[in-house]
Amino acid sequence: MTINQLANALGYAGRDGIEKMIERNPYLTDEEFSVADILSATDGKQYNTRLFTEDGIYEVSMLAKTPKAREFRTWVRQVIKTIRKTGGYVANEDLFINMYLPFADEQTKLAFRATLEVIRNQNEKIALMQAKADYFDALVERNLLTNFRDTAKELGIKQHDFVKWLLENKYIYRDHKQRLKPQARFVPELFNVKEWQRGGNGGTQTLVTPRGRETFRLLLQNQADVDSKNTEEETSAR
Repeated sequence: MTINQLANALGYAGRDGIEKMIERNPYLTDEEFSVADILSATDGKQYNTRLFTEDGIYEVSMLAKTPKAREFRTWVRQVIKTIRKTGGYVANEDLFINMYLPFADEQTKLAFRATLEVIRNQNEKIALMQAKADYFDALVERNLLTNFRDTAKELGIKQHDFVKWLLENKYIYRDHKQRLKPQARFVPELFNVKEWQRGGNGGTQTLVTPRGRETFRLLLQNQADVDSKNTEEETSAR
């Protein structure tokens, strides 16, 4: 709910009542309770407001000393339960309000209708953002994971030697069918296992993550430095 809607619902003459409450209780500006936002009015103009979360609405209603505060708290509990039952989705706002809030006054209905609109808009934005996030996550994942051959090539080492090194250092193992599998403790940080299907056949493939490639690069480089130093010492000893 916006600060104006909450002020009206609690019986304040204006938003000043809530703003003074915030001045006395600065914690109400924490994200747990409210966030500052910019909303667009029906005339296209934008204005600054403050949106209160469920916890924020409860907290403000508990701090409020107006005659309507207790009645409002009871109403909020009923409304929140109803919203949770519907998952925040309302196909017909007027039908919803008349069904679940038959005794609410017109001012309260207007405030709740505006709240439902905010919820609907937020749900639409969340759904769109989630779809984009899922798409880009999948795209990035496909492009960044590499098989053993390509990883060895990036590291400047032969595939056979790279796989042998991974086996010797217990990063991977061979199952009963001699397939290369990662040790569970290194998934998903260093390795990722992907399923595949082709022509009625299917299975899994072990792929190396970007973090895995960097880890192996540093370890192999360190090992090369140690081997080089040992060789120099042996040569000097002769």
